[in-house]
Amino acid sequence: MKLKIYKSLWGMASPSLAISSLPISLEEQFQRIHDAGYDGIESAAQEISEPTKFQELLKHFGFDYIALVYTEGEDHADELRRRTEDAMRYNPVKIVAHSGRDTMSFGKTIRFFEHALRVEEDLGLPIGHETHRRRPLYSPMNTLVLLRELPDLHINADFSHWCCVTESMLEDHAEALTMAARRAIHIHGRIGFENGPQVPDPRVPEWEDRVQKHETWWDQIIAAHLVRHEKTLTFVPEFGPPTYMPTHPATGQPTAELWDVCLWSANRFRKQFQSRIK
Repeated sequence: MKLKIYKSLWGMASPSLAISSLPISLEEQFQRIHDAGYDGIESAAQEISEPTKFQELLKHFGFDYIALVYTEGEDHADELRRRTEDAMRYNPVKIVAHSGRDTMSFGKTIRFFEHALRVEEDLGLPIGHETHRRRPLYSPMNTLVLLRELPDLHINADFSHWCCVTESMLEDHAEALTMAARRAIHIHGRIGFENGPQVPDPRVPEWEDRVQKHETWWDQIIAAHLVRHEKTLTFVPEFGPPTYMPTHPATGQPTAELWDVCLWSANRFRKQFQSRIK
């Protein structure tokens, strides 16, 4: 099994990442990601403002692409189909869906995901639904029930949100984690903690225990992929920019450099993966 690590474009255009005060152009973003050794790009397909240029850059740098789509408004089912079909122009290897809403009734949620599975079948491409706040899979309790009801549903594992929602490091949710690991087709590797979805800086010793806890959950996903004889595992070090990233109260400056944190996370997971598949 191979590991492919993708870089999210979230936060990449920030002037704080540029040498000058100007935002980084799309070409510069792709070049920097390529030079850092990433295998591909993940970004919101519906936010691509220059589709032709985006396609050309993917081809030029030899990048794979994971499409992120999200639904808003009243008709989440219709929008999911429309957004995923639109994303196909970029030839994604898989789709990550921020879809549905946590306010849906149980029956409506089941019907929505049944529709999503039909969309996935029609596209012929795997869709991983986000374990994200505000979405139906926002908590380990909800997710466990829904995965039991929907044996073909796949997830994108972002357990940082579950830490925040449950105000815990998921000590009481082993069954949900086991089920989620079996259904995960992608990992968003942000480090969450009991009071938030992103620690101020995962590289400092004070947060090492939270990092190691997430790594135990990712180990389960690696093991599940090996059991299924998957050819590839995909991972994104999806740390967010301010104000998702904590900031210093007096200055508003981020507590860490986003690019450096993401690259550190990518390299650390690469070592973890290699140690587990030997």
